[in-house]
Amino acid sequence: MIAELSKSIREYKTVSLLTPLLVSLEVVIECILPSIIALLINQVKIGGEIHLLFRYSLFAFILLSISFLAGILAGETSAVASCGFAKNLRKDMFHHIQSYSFENIEKFPASSLITRMTTDVSNLQNAYMAILRTAIRAPLMLIFSFIMVFILGAKLVWIFFVVIPVLAMGLILIIRKAFPFFQKIFIQYDSMNNLVQENIKSMRVIKSYVREEYEEKKFNLTIHELCTDSIKVRSLLAFTNPLMQFCIYTMTVLLLFFASYRITLPQEDNFNIGQLSSLLIYSLMILNSFMALSMVFVMISMSVESGKRITEVLIEKNLLSNPENPIFSLKDNSIIFENVSFQYSKKSKKKILTNINLRINAGETIGIIGSTGSAKSSLIQLIPRLYDVTEGSIKVGGVDIRKYDITALRNQIVIVLQKNTLFAGSIRENLCIGEESATEQEIKKACQLAQADKFISHFQKGYDTWIEQGGSNLSGGQKQRLCLARAFLKNPKILILDDATSAVDTKTDRLIQTVLSSSFPETTKIIVAQRIASIEHADRIILMEHGHIQAIGTHRQLLSENQNYREIYISQKRMEDGNED
Repeated sequence: MIAELSKSIREYKTVSLLTPLLVSLEVVIECILPSIIALLINQVKIGGEIHLLFRYSLFAFILLSISFLAGILAGETSAVASCGFAKNLRKDMFHHIQSYSFENIEKFPASSLITRMTTDVSNLQNAYMAILRTAIRAPLMLIFSFIMVFILGAKLVWIFFVVIPVLAMGLILIIRKAFPFFQKIFIQYDSMNNLVQENIKSMRVIKSYVREEYEEKKFNLTIHELCTDSIKVRSLLAFTNPLMQFCIYTMTVLLLFFASYRITLPQEDNFNIGQLSSLLIYSLMILNSFMALSMVFVMISMSVESGKRITEVLIEKNLLSNPENPIFSLKDNSIIFENVSFQYSKKSKKKILTNINLRINAGETIGIIGSTGSAKSSLIQLIPRLYDVTEGSIKVGGVDIRKYDITALRNQIVIVLQKNTLFAGSIRENLCIGEESATEQEIKKACQLAQADKFISHFQKGYDTWIEQGGSNLSGGQKQRLCLARAFLKNPKILILDDATSAVDTKTDRLIQTVLSSSFPETTKIIVAQRIASIEHADRIILMEHGHIQAIGTHRQLLSENQNYREIYISQKRMEDGNED
């Protein structure tokens, strides 16, 4: 985990190494200062000469200034290093997620990925800053302070060995009790984010079924559990301050009592007031260092769980990879399925597709129809290699698609999915996603072919009209036509429409089908539809049932030879006639 996460430090290695050096300088100076203060106090007590007082004071002021400057620089370098580390970590995660196959993405819910890129990365950022500063400062402070305590008052060291174990044991118990709650809290954050995301996406359904109260109860239950566990953690950690104060005052009282007693003894090696003041300062340094170490340990404990979750994302291997010597160009746009079987998970016993054998000629229009769950969408998602086949092979241009460079293959294939995806931005920006160099004329022509130009012209800003995230300010039919226009603009060799005209009216659907035949004669077109009217013009129609190809033929052939197809056609025809009446 550490090796994987440390790769994201990169250009911030210099400031990451500089911070501990500056912190070390700051600590050394801070540990020297109490001794100088002791000398100054002793000089004041004995009525020392003014030039000695001035010399000690000036030396202390110079050391303070250097320590102050080192502290400021250490704070700045640690901030740059930790923020840069977090930036690189988010960048690496996002870049790696972009390379995921669909099978990889299904392992991580969207809400979990959001939590990992926000909360978990922030935890690691805070822990990294603590490691660079506090985790270096506190141990050094402990070591130097103990050395000075031995030098100044070896006979009173026993006080430290009485109080410090009490503090250490208390902190260990608190941390051990708190740690399990951190693991639960991260899971609860995922659940909360998932609920919020689901609720926002399904707002129309929730309001139409008047489910607001139920959703509020469900959300309240989740945040109540999160709040309860958070209170328990905070309550446990709150014991650290009283424990710290108890140990500080206990040590102060013991030092004052036994040191004062030794000062009053008429011996040569007795303490003086300067040494007593130094011991008190060092005792505070030691206890504060223990306190700081405990807080760092808590922070690191939290970040370890975050680090594991982030590492899971970073080390997830893309299940789809390029071959050693990939092919970058398609010979033609023919498609061949040879004994293809497919299942989404290796653990699954049931195959989604079984023994599919199919040849699609270049430039041919193929319609696919079938009942819900007949694996129509699963079939077409194999062509651009969104998933790999479980058995058999798929060939495009006579070459197994696993031999192509994945990017080169997908650049020649466009899928317009049933679920329309539009991004926040202008209409123009959404249309140019697949073809950034498209001219104004090409954009307008694509929109005219997709029957989208008319409604775009009614917008005040035309192609510069802003689209909300997911196209929430457009109708279903408008979104589908924009997605079609985006696909037409790319002019692919293979065009796949997965029920892409389900939200448009019958007249517009027919116009789009006419455009497909007349404007894209060389493009291989695969149209998945629920309505026979959308595919009856196709060169061939595939009827699918339970992951098998039940029948293949023209509209007329299937109508006369296949009972299932005929029943679908008759039922849809009756519905159309009923709507006309």
